[in-house]
Amino acid sequence: MLEKVKYYLYTCLQYKVRNKSRVINNILIFIYKCVKMTTFEEFNLKQELEEALNKINFTTPTEVQEKAIPLALAGKDIVVKSKTGTGKTGAFLVPIIQMLTAKDKTAATIIVPTRELAIQVFNVVQKLTAGSKLKGTLVYGGASINVQIDSLRRQPNIVVGTPGRIIDLMERGELKFNQTKILVLDEADMMLDLGFMEDVEYIMSVMPKEKQVMLFSATMPERIAKLSKKYMENPQYLNISADKELTVNSISHKYAMSKRSAKLETLFTYISEFKPKKSIIFSDTKRNADYLYNALVRKGYKATVMHGDLRQAQREKALQEFRRTAQFLVATNVAARGLDITGISDIINYDTPSEPYVYVHRVGRSARMGADGSAFSIVSPDEMTLIREIEHSVKIRMKCIELDSQISQEVSLEMADFKPRRSESRDNDSHRRFDRGRRGGNSSYGRNSYPGRSYGGHRSNSSERPYPGE
Repeated sequence: MLEKVKYYLYTCLQYKVRNKSRVINNILIFIYKCVKMTTFEEFNLKQELEEALNKINFTTPTEVQEKAIPLALAGKDIVVKSKTGTGKTGAFLVPIIQMLTAKDKTAATIIVPTRELAIQVFNVVQKLTAGSKLKGTLVYGGASINVQIDSLRRQPNIVVGTPGRIIDLMERGELKFNQTKILVLDEADMMLDLGFMEDVEYIMSVMPKEKQVMLFSATMPERIAKLSKKYMENPQYLNISADKELTVNSISHKYAMSKRSAKLETLFTYISEFKPKKSIIFSDTKRNADYLYNALVRKGYKATVMHGDLRQAQREKALQEFRRTAQFLVATNVAARGLDITGISDIINYDTPSEPYVYVHRVGRSARMGADGSAFSIVSPDEMTLIREIEHSVKIRMKCIELDSQISQEVSLEMADFKPRRSESRDNDSHRRFDRGRRGGNSSYGRNSYPGRSYGGHRSNSSERPYPGE
């Protein structure tokens, strides 16, 4: 291998390379391709970082960490497509903490779509920077902006935040990106789904052009691919999730037919027959989520609820209860991404998602880091086209099961072959079913479009916005 390295170095030096570090980076990438990393120790990390990793039992990198960290340490822009539950957070935090020093103020910015994911990422930042001189800060809507301003004035090294609050702080002059060296976009496809990509592009436009960008996403829509070409320099693409592996193999997928008027009966029948130990029940609307939560409590189940209309303190309390004692968490799509809660046995889609990638992100809350899990969907006859789309796009086979409730409903399993033509009104309604918070949004929902911002790009007031991506 040494001869190959010498040859590669000789080849690189045939060209007039102004930046010698680029030659070194290319050599490091070549060496990585020849040597398979097996432990974090082989990344030659700082001693305090290695100790922090050991304290949280991070000894062997996952596949995404093993492939992404060397490229990131080499200073490369990277685009990583990886299914949920594979350790993406460590894949960008380890190289960030390794490369930064205490003198690098506001040098790394990590943008995430939801408050909950921001809190989760920041908790890992705190654990991995323990024992070092690096400091981080957390900025998101629903919390005191004055406290966050005070934290920013202490010049942290790493900023973790959501798009809306980051823009608020930028426009107040409290968050400046003139020293930014590293930018991470985590769960990029969810930011696109929630309508935050215009905000993200606005933030990127005010950052220095010379910076390292790392983009992580479970799926790769066309607009995300265009974003990487526009703002990244010769990015390295890592497809950890092949198309046939968008969901982990340890998840079983099944559904049951139900009349719309009998979906609640079907839900309780499934719970009675399959007895899920710990489950998230997904609803497409906040009103339905409250309705299901109250129904579960009346039945004597320990349940909690989380959606965009709740205050941040209420949402955090709901998550704490679910982690500790509650059997069920009823939630809208705000919980479909990023939340890393161990021990979730079942994902229940009370409302069948109208887009295959939403199904991927929902079921990704189960079977984390190699555990077994189950995904169950309640399907009305006119939703069978959705099941077929999910099966085709995600490359899975969903088993149709018969519950006792179907007998009383007289819902025939032959309806599984029912394939109605989807009307325009059905398509439009499916988009309205998503819980996108009060801001709403789609891929064309820009930074000049949401309440409180004028068309000139400046906020007309300083009120805090209670939607997921604040």
